[in-house]
Amino acid sequence: MIKYLGSKRSLMPVLETLFRTTQARTALDLFTGTTRVAQALKQQSMHVTAVDTASYSEVFAKTWIELDASTVNLVELEEAVTRLNNLRGSAGYFTKAFCEQARYFQPKNGERIDSIRAVIESDYRQSWLYFPLLASLLVAADKIDSTTGVQMAYLKSWSRRSSADLELKVPELMPGSGKSLRADANSAIESLPAVELAYLDPPYNQHRYFGNYHIWETLVRWDSPETYGIANKRLDTRDAENKSQFNSKLTMPAALGQLITNLKTETLVLSYNNESWLSRRELTDMCAKFGAVEILDFDFKRYVGSQIGGYNQSGELVGKPGAKRNLEHIVLAGSSRIVAELVDSVRR
Repeated sequence: MIKYLGSKRSLMPVLETLFRTTQARTALDLFTGTTRVAQALKQQSMHVTAVDTASYSEVFAKTWIELDASTVNLVELEEAVTRLNNLRGSAGYFTKAFCEQARYFQPKNGERIDSIRAVIESDYRQSWLYFPLLASLLVAADKIDSTTGVQMAYLKSWSRRSSADLELKVPELMPGSGKSLRADANSAIESLPAVELAYLDPPYNQHRYFGNYHIWETLVRWDSPETYGIANKRLDTRDAENKSQFNSKLTMPAALGQLITNLKTETLVLSYNNESWLSRRELTDMCAKFGAVEILDFDFKRYVGSQIGGYNQSGELVGKPGAKRNLEHIVLAGSSRIVAELVDSVRR
């Protein structure tokens, strides 16, 4: 998967244990991001609905959650990936914006991204191959970028990985059913069916994913937007429609409270951390509608960008290094029996 702020990679063994213990058949991941957690739910043979506002997240969910590996022609996918890997590069908007005006990728790779993305749009837009090919391109591009993981800035010197050649891989599709929905969680929740298990990992601070991953938004939308600043962000990152209630200290508690109120599930697993604007008591009170509530705590090292700060185009440090550790929390809510079983499954 791509490098992602807030990724639950370190927590996955715990989450997988919790999901397996619930024995749920239907699940909902309302802030799915890279779909890492949604994939873990699907691996437990659950029918998963993955929801997010991001265009790139929809690509991942259409690929790994909605597609059923047992019903598609995998040879056709392999042949398409081989064809795209053999394309010659040709500079276009992507190369100009993210290799020349900004230095996220080396030009040789930017040119190939331009060529591959153009062919995906022209030749595969109406095919089932469209989303898995886009997913393959996103993952391949992430492996040869020159950032610390977010696209707020790029490194003052080229990263070692940026010198490698872009290479698409065939996505490993998963058997089973699922659904992808690009929508705001609070807007979508009332129309979503009840599920046995819901997982929530909402934003808890000011970091907006639309700006943090603006390059992926542009690569998926393929709309050549106007940009601003050294980071060459999309101009529409400033638009109100691309700002979330969850990124404001004033609106986040009410937004999460309303979401939980409207959530139709038997068991809730909710992730947050010590950067949250909510206290443990507030979260416990919000989740009490489901029955018993327990909170598990885990201490992890923070992502590298936070530890070293950020640099501008002149190589000057413009962001102070942050804390080196995060305290991650998992809230469990549901019947007394299932919550006790979940806690026991992790502690034994």
